[in-house]
Amino acid sequence: ASLKANELLIRPLYLSCDPYMRGRLSGSGDRYVASFEAGKPIDGLGVGIIEASTSDKYAKGDVVTGGMFKWESKFVAPAAGYIKVPVAPGDSESSYINLIGALGMPGFTGYVGLVTLCQPKQGETVLVSAASGAVGQIVVQLAKARGLRVVATAGSDEKVEYVKSLGADVAFNYKTCGNYAKAIKQAAPEGVDIFFDNVGGEFLDAMLMCMKPFGRIAECGMISQYNATAETAYNIRNLSQMINKKLTMYGYIVSDYYAKPAYKEFISEVSGMLKAGQIKYKIDEVAGLENAPQALLDLFEGTNFGKRVIKVASRGQKL
Repeated sequence: ASLKANELLIRPLYLSCDPYMRGRLSGSGDRYVASFEAGKPIDGLGVGIIEASTSDKYAKGDVVTGGMFKWESKFVAPAAGYIKVPVAPGDSESSYINLIGALGMPGFTGYVGLVTLCQPKQGETVLVSAASGAVGQIVVQLAKARGLRVVATAGSDEKVEYVKSLGADVAFNYKTCGNYAKAIKQAAPEGVDIFFDNVGGEFLDAMLMCMKPFGRIAECGMISQYNATAETAYNIRNLSQMINKKLTMYGYIVSDYYAKPAYKEFISEVSGMLKAGQIKYKIDEVAGLENAPQALLDLFEGTNFGKRVIKVASRGQKL
């Protein structure tokens, strides 16, 4: 590909599958990020290697992240917006995944919702839904590091055991627990101070009945509703509990926080925990760009286990 001034030819190594991408597929135009364009490659977060550069800030062989990555084997993009990743000789390629996982957008999303917005205090109880997912598994561990009692939900018995291994004090399978409100009250008899919500819908409705007075809710996602139609969408019935229990619900988009002090605090804390082996982060890797569409759709069926990424290529691989 012939490059214009300040352009990069990038070969993706890993592409990130994230729930927010569902809204970009709908073309409704009411989302906080632009819809995908019909007939053009979709794009998202990723890590890649530069094959050619007309920018004096980047050289062939540099590993980059930060900008948007087209779901192609190679693509040309303006150099602005990409961040060069320092690569040490002994670094494994899997360490790059941290840049789109624990140290990337999912990790920071968890940090902002739990730490920046909900201001957790030692001894409080937090409930994390979709706790084995890309964001949830970080929230569980950040909460434990702050001395909270952690209740976690996940969609299989295997996922439940995993979140317990991360430190969750109690965990249950929301697909087999029966009545949500009863299961929550059994797991947190005294109520919940902080609810980190990744699912919305009926579970959120039940949580409104189980919050303590002055409880805080981080509205990170509502994956149970992303495929809903006007006929199938769940209508929240217990919203009056926001008044009765004096609750605060925070809706937020993580991109608003990269320029704020929270980002440096997050990088400092989580990179330190990773280096010290204090954070576990499960990756669900799917090999091959040809498998990427189904890998993204599977997110909304809950068949992923951990942070889903597409491995497009290896660093030394020639395409």
